[in-house]
Amino acid sequence: MLISSFLTYLQNEKRYSPHTIQSYKTDLIQFKDFLQANFELEVTVVQTQHVRSFIVDLLDHKISENAIGRKISTLRSFYKHLLREKEVKVNPMLLIKAPKVPKRLPVFIEEVKMDSLLDNAENFEDGFSGQRDKMVLELLFGTGVRLAELLQVKENDIDFYEGTIKVLGKRNKERIIPLHGELIKQLKAYLALKSIENFNNKSTTLIVTNTGASAYPKLIYRIVNRYLTLISTQDKKSPHVLRHSFASSLLNRGADLNAIKELLGHASLAATQVYTHNSVERLKSIYKQAHPKA
Repeated sequence: MLISSFLTYLQNEKRYSPHTIQSYKTDLIQFKDFLQANFELEVTVVQTQHVRSFIVDLLDHKISENAIGRKISTLRSFYKHLLREKEVKVNPMLLIKAPKVPKRLPVFIEEVKMDSLLDNAENFEDGFSGQRDKMVLELLFGTGVRLAELLQVKENDIDFYEGTIKVLGKRNKERIIPLHGELIKQLKAYLALKSIENFNNKSTTLIVTNTGASAYPKLIYRIVNRYLTLISTQDKKSPHVLRHSFASSLLNRGADLNAIKELLGHASLAATQVYTHNSVERLKSIYKQAHPKA
């Protein structure tokens, strides 16, 4: 009951996405099951040592530091909520520290490789599915939108007169992203092709399946993985890699970090600053190759 009430709070008050709420639910049920199996305790009588036992159990099961950090963050939010609601008197999370997570640089595809993929018409079939696939890649790389944001874009979210696209980001925050001229032309051509397809139920969602239904996450993952395999041997080939590629390309071309932050829809500049590390590594590589004393 307490978990359900907390999840409702996240949905109605915090306006978290369904995906985020599902993650919270999974973490909390796992914690509740652990308490029952090992201590026969309810979540309202938990003490710090019980949380530490939970973390040790996760480590024993080889759960990654990132995943453990997320679960600890979930529990912190949960017990802060219970404290406000007077369901607990003491917050058992106060002395809990998350394990240190090694910093990882964002994985991205070099701009020249993306150009070679997108500029070669032979990589894409002439029919609707091929042009839809190209549109997915162009939008992810050309705007830096998240997967969830791309799936929600409607046809009328595109303003051809202003040359912009409206997306709904995390916590239902809207933002406007400019579109470059070539992408605008490609969008018009894609929409014209979509309009003449004989779909039984024509969706107003911008990206659709071969039958005209709204696209879904696995479809986008398959599209991205399929085409990035043509130009990259790296293991990670996800929609988020193209978001990283968008940000890295802008930074390498001298874009202001605050502007990149707004385009990506980051809540704080700290989330955007991770891309500067890639830029520094690139400068080091150029220096080593070009400087006579390097």
